[in-house]
Amino acid sequence: MALKGVAHDHVRLGDRGLVARLPRWSQQGLDPAANLAYQAEAFRRAAPCGHTPHLVAVLPPDPDSLPMGGLVVTEIHGRPPRLPDDMGAIARALAALHALPLPPAALRPPLLDPADPAAALLEQVERQAAAFDAAGLDPAARRLLDEELDAARRRRPDAPVPVALCGADTHPGNFLIDDAGRAWFTDLEKAHYSLPAIDLAHASLPTSTRWAPEVDAELSGAAVESFLADWAAAVPADLARAVAPWRVPMRRLTWLRTMTWMARWRVDGARLSAGMPEKLRTHLDARVVDIFRPAVIERVRGEWHLNG
Repeated sequence: MALKGVAHDHVRLGDRGLVARLPRWSQQGLDPAANLAYQAEAFRRAAPCGHTPHLVAVLPPDPDSLPMGGLVVTEIHGRPPRLPDDMGAIARALAALHALPLPPAALRPPLLDPADPAAALLEQVERQAAAFDAAGLDPAARRLLDEELDAARRRRPDAPVPVALCGADTHPGNFLIDDAGRAWFTDLEKAHYSLPAIDLAHASLPTSTRWAPEVDAELSGAAVESFLADWAAAVPADLARAVAPWRVPMRRLTWLRTMTWMARWRVDGARLSAGMPEKLRTHLDARVVDIFRPAVIERVRGEWHLNG
């Protein structure tokens, strides 16, 4: 199948309604066996939400044929989302995932389950921010990013942290829309137990909505608010209330997570994406250049400066 993302190849298995999902590398830095075990369990746990492919088989790593192994999952027949029209469907898919019963802490491994998801996200951003030094950023862009990172360190809601099964990499390019208008989340590589506000941010920030070339659209403020309202209407009311104080702070931190990851891509993308079609690489490289322009950074961060 056509290469869409940066970490997996996909092979349609004839007319069986199945797809082999073959890792090219682990974005979490796991060895092949651990990476497969993690992803397999993520697909198993997400399946009851009704918006993700079902796991059918695990293909063990083989140094001669499948060095990273693979998963066989059910094929989802659908098209890329059209924004903003399909954001409501994406909101309902995320709501179904987030509303799944939360297992006791002892049963959550091997999926990541940080004691404090907001602090864990900040730690991830701090680690990835080391790439800023090598990324050759415009000094004005670097100043703005440093200001945002400093603000993220200092500002945290005085509210309990709600936890749910989250998709993590929830940009719209990782969804398909079927003929009935139902959204399917297809990439559970980094699923974990965390704060739903992070998924909501990653699904609707311009750094995400413009990443995949088959989506590539920027949402208006009204479209973002409509998306968030659709999600809140689809989850239990107590979860919606608990997530509300975290929406703006996690939007800033999730944006920083993406910006720091893209700084790494700016430095190391050619190696990480070996074999990627040139058209896709050109699009992603252009997006990375654009998001680090000071004017673009100012426009994006203006959202939470206005609302926070």
